[in-house]
Amino acid sequence: MMQLARIIGARLAQAAAVALVLATLCFAFVQALPGDLALSVAAARTGQDRLTPELTERIRREEGLDRPLSVQYATWIGRLASGDLGVSMVSGRPVGEELATHARLTLVLGLAGWALSYLVAIPLGLAAGRRPGGWLDRVTQGLAVLLASTPAFLVGVLLISLFALWLRWLPPAGYRSVAHMVLPALTLALGLAAYSVRVVRNAVVDVRSAFFMTYAEIRGLPPGAAFRRHGLRNAAIPVVTFMALQMAYMIDGFVVVETLFGFPGLGNLLIRSLLARDIPMIMGAGLLIGLVYALANLAADLACYRLDPRLRRMGSV
Repeated sequence: MMQLARIIGARLAQAAAVALVLATLCFAFVQALPGDLALSVAAARTGQDRLTPELTERIRREEGLDRPLSVQYATWIGRLASGDLGVSMVSGRPVGEELATHARLTLVLGLAGWALSYLVAIPLGLAAGRRPGGWLDRVTQGLAVLLASTPAFLVGVLLISLFALWLRWLPPAGYRSVAHMVLPALTLALGLAAYSVRVVRNAVVDVRSAFFMTYAEIRGLPPGAAFRRHGLRNAAIPVVTFMALQMAYMIDGFVVVETLFGFPGLGNLLIRSLLARDIPMIMGAGLLIGLVYALANLAADLACYRLDPRLRRMGSV
């Protein structure tokens, strides 16, 4: 148990390091963009029609944008060390409050899309893997390839056209009720299921051809019972690992899906902050995304540690 606690501590330290590196890259990326940063912030804060050179210079002084980049970065690190993510240059609200408000909606949307994707992927993947080469396997593989090759925004547009404009069952955009979350969650779910169904299918095929399955059937267990008793746990290991890797797709998917549907989540906030070049908000979002991604990988490692006795005997995750 102590060894597991040390491993978790080391992974948490790695998560913090990954998040800090990502936030630093966000800072460097924004500073490398062409154009006047103070001018972009002033335009986002007051609007193009009320933009003046005096206002731009005042914002430059107030936000410390006239200081060297090293000083600006060191100031942010100092605030971060005390738990302060700073204040948005555009809205004037604390970055932590803004991120918490938008990230909560993104978390609900992501969990809904993730759960919906595996409600589809697990039964289809199990059925296709139990009979590889059959008609269901071929149809499932074809649909998965089609969905994987279709951009998320196009899937979203098709869903809006079908369910919002033609059938008029669901609202097309915005967020005022749970109904507004259905189409964004379904868009995310279809993109996730395109990959996860193949992972589940391949894991089942690999486990069914393993020696321990053959041995169990030789001992008299029916194939179905042998798979339930010995195969499910082993097939779950690569699937659980892939669940964490899907975080990369989900982060990319949030930006596209939330922008398309006008959903006020973290992806939508990140796009607006990038357009306004709101450095504190961008760095805070980068820090949060890095932490979430690293912690998701840690959760997957711990789940695999629980599923696979060999990892517990080796004392590593």
